[in-house]
Amino acid sequence: MDRLNGKVAAVTGGSVGIGAAVVRRMAEEGARVAILDRDDHKGQALAGELKDRGLTANYWHCDVTDEQQVKRVLDEVADTFGSLTVLVNNAGISGPNKPTHELSEEEWDIVQNVNVKGVFFCTKHAIPHMKKAGIGSIINLSSIYGLISAPDVPPYHASKGAVRLMTKTDALLYAADKIRVNSVHPGFIWTPMVENHLKTTGMDPEKARQVTAELHPVGHLGEPDDIAWGTVYLASDESKFVTGSELVIDGGYTAR
Repeated sequence: MDRLNGKVAAVTGGSVGIGAAVVRRMAEEGARVAILDRDDHKGQALAGELKDRGLTANYWHCDVTDEQQVKRVLDEVADTFGSLTVLVNNAGISGPNKPTHELSEEEWDIVQNVNVKGVFFCTKHAIPHMKKAGIGSIINLSSIYGLISAPDVPPYHASKGAVRLMTKTDALLYAADKIRVNSVHPGFIWTPMVENHLKTTGMDPEKARQVTAELHPVGHLGEPDDIAWGTVYLASDESKFVTGSELVIDGGYTAR
């Protein structure tokens, strides 16, 4: 229960789904955790739950598309907890499920603003705190669709490919500062985002879930904790020789 003792982690999109699982597991492993999200009710409830268990977690309202808000919040996190040494760029949206020629510029931009620009803003304003601490681990949530593609949600696939390459660039830029940067590539994880995405397929919801599960050789969808434990590893000193890497947690989806 002490894999992350001494670490201070900020988790974007930390109120629900994968983000909430990451927050719980990191707090349980000894990290002081900042929950960053726009869902104040769920974020505050999660922070309260963890505090009631004797763990250290605070909630901050944060829209990752607003650079000044991102800077202010990350500065407050570092002031509150004494440093910032782990950043999990988890906030993301799937966007409209339309073919490319039917997408509007606005629909495209909304996805890129959250999934790409949000990662940029958070990384940009976390780096100075990590340089000051002399150590850091940035964990970017990409996707299997940052590695391969599929004939749907073009803005999402483009955004997750961008996150994969941003990860490698920053891993090279900041290695000398002892800041590691890695990406995580989940398969389909049963979260509100995946549930909502499956509703756009036009299939019966249970049928859509079954068909999607069968795309994974293990025969089922993943759970948020499957991803959370991967981020714990990347945040910990166990992964001190890991940077610029892709941690694929996908039930065998991309092994075909």
